[in-house]
Amino acid sequence: MKITDAKVFVCSPGRNFVTLKIYTDEGLYGLGDATLNGRELSVASYLEDHLVPCLIGRDARNIEDIWQYFYRGAYWRRGPVTMAAIAAVDMALWDIKGKALNTPLYNLLGGKSRHGVMVYGHANGADISETVDQVGQYIDQGYLAIRAQCGIPGVKGTYGVAKDKMFYEPAEKGLPPENEWSTEKYLNHIPKLFQTLRDKYGDDPHLLHDCHHRLTPIEAGRLGKELEPYHLFWLEDTVPAELQEGFRIIRQHTTTPLAVGEVFNTVFDTTTLFTEQLIDYCRMCVVHSGGITPIRKIASFAEIYRIKMGCHGPTDVSPVNMAASVHFNMSINNFGIQEYMRHTPETDAVFPHSYTFRDGYLLPGDKPGFGVDFDEKLAKKYPYERAYLPVNRKIDGTMFDW
Repeated sequence: MKITDAKVFVCSPGRNFVTLKIYTDEGLYGLGDATLNGRELSVASYLEDHLVPCLIGRDARNIEDIWQYFYRGAYWRRGPVTMAAIAAVDMALWDIKGKALNTPLYNLLGGKSRHGVMVYGHANGADISETVDQVGQYIDQGYLAIRAQCGIPGVKGTYGVAKDKMFYEPAEKGLPPENEWSTEKYLNHIPKLFQTLRDKYGDDPHLLHDCHHRLTPIEAGRLGKELEPYHLFWLEDTVPAELQEGFRIIRQHTTTPLAVGEVFNTVFDTTTLFTEQLIDYCRMCVVHSGGITPIRKIASFAEIYRIKMGCHGPTDVSPVNMAASVHFNMSINNFGIQEYMRHTPETDAVFPHSYTFRDGYLLPGDKPGFGVDFDEKLAKKYPYERAYLPVNRKIDGTMFDW
């Protein structure tokens, strides 16, 4: 089965997506997601200028070899642009293989390990009261797990607080907006949110919280300890994870489960975290970690150390990536939870898909491959629009992590 062509599409049905479509001489095609929020055109160029020319004529069945060719064969390895591009190729090839064998992807990965993939939604508000109401709305929709964020008094533009409650999208058109931050105000306020949520909804809902890499290890240890009475499902991205050893300090001070990894690109970002059991959930994403081929190996590595997978799944990954994640999560034993931010109706129309939400779970459907298609004609109605994630400054003007 020879690859005859590959095309890259950049469209913006509510937000920007980069989609790869690989064609074969047997009439089958596969889809891959290459979206990298705020750097979409860089990945599109990497694909068009460097990977696609090397694909033509190759056997689409040789997924492992093609992945190694693009990763090991490149002197300049790793990094989000490179890995997102490789991931798109890898996803598309797995999609083709599923279609060629007329079976859903999870059957090629070992079959089902569960009946559905538990997901969490995003509840946010300008203050505690508004977030509490939003959590209730997610519970009413059948969610079993909810990430809760709220505005911080005296701080403008707090991470995770969206204008649109269902379709949270942090990237904005134009130049990067600037947000404001105070760690001290944040640390004093967030425990009040979770105390209120437990008082209101009891112990059953799984509650999660994202710090977005804004704390030092000792600050993270303090927050985790103060949140222990509210037994969070996880506390996410407490510190910038370039320094994996920082999690040793956090572990010394709290038993709150820790999650990190959405900005990781390869297994080498995890080695200390895994081998020293410094985290409980790995949040690596199919598209940003290089595709199905490497993330399966990462999950196996994590399983040795009793670490579960909790894949990144915001609106800035397309339904192609979401479907790939659902099939991957269905197949592995050490699955924890899947982030699920619903896409806009415009996005769903461009990417019709077979996965569905029911009673707190995503179900993959039974269509071959990923069960996702791409409407090229409709996509042309939504041209690329430059957009950036925000940047962040402390109240005194110091540049900080967003």
